[in-house]
Amino acid sequence: MSLIEESTATVKVPSSVQRTKAIRRPIRSFVLKIWRYSWIRGSILPLLILAIWQYASSAGWIPGTLLPSPYAIAVQGYELLVTGELLHHLGISVARAASGFLVGGSIGLASGLAVGFLRPAEQALDPMLQMLRTIPHLAITPLFILWFGIGETSKILLIALGAFFPLYVNTFLGIRGVDRKLVEVARVLEFSRWQQIRLVILPGALPNVLLGVRLSLGVSWLGLVVAEMMGSSSGVGYLIQDARQFSVITIVFVGIAIFAAVGKLSDSLVRWLEKRLLKWRENFTG
Repeated sequence: MSLIEESTATVKVPSSVQRTKAIRRPIRSFVLKIWRYSWIRGSILPLLILAIWQYASSAGWIPGTLLPSPYAIAVQGYELLVTGELLHHLGISVARAASGFLVGGSIGLASGLAVGFLRPAEQALDPMLQMLRTIPHLAITPLFILWFGIGETSKILLIALGAFFPLYVNTFLGIRGVDRKLVEVARVLEFSRWQQIRLVILPGALPNVLLGVRLSLGVSWLGLVVAEMMGSSSGVGYLIQDARQFSVITIVFVGIAIFAAVGKLSDSLVRWLEKRLLKWRENFTG
């Protein structure tokens, strides 16, 4: 009997281990599968911060009048969403930011191309533009209000001014950063001037141009905040300013979260375009 019991015991141990491995195997494969998505890995730190923040607020370590809990902010955002107030202000802000970015980005791209390809244009325009680039938004805002009033024109032009410089500078640097040997090879192959620009210079400058688009989008949102807080009766910036005057701190955080989410969405869109348009480029990825 003792030998039979011992043999039974030796059989039962491997079976339990196999059952444990059988349970762990699909869990491990599932974790490894979702871990391949970069947005999963990128969301771990923000979720961890939110969890710690919520726990600290629930424990009473952080006063709600200064830093409300994520749950309170989410409830406030849901209430604004249900009433339609949030979508109303968000739609106005997105339209302003998009209009300013299109105006300023288009002029910045055209100016960068002109200065990059034409040395006389560089000598005539670049010194003045570099001087204007260093002037802060807040210093120019009173002049824009004085010249164009507090209507939509001043807001869009202020956003366009901010979106102009990143795209201008990066387009200019992208063109001038193209390897000269590639241009010489194109000349040896008897490429026309247009073929050199289309097949060599513009593809070489495209990474910098897309970087300029990303930076211009970010500055557009910064300019939007300045424009809407200085003088406006609508938009997410106005929503934040109005909530600050009445000390409704949760609405302030809702506005900040909206700006962060929309800014991240626009940046991710440009990064997706980079992956699509720059498949030929092989870079170090870490």
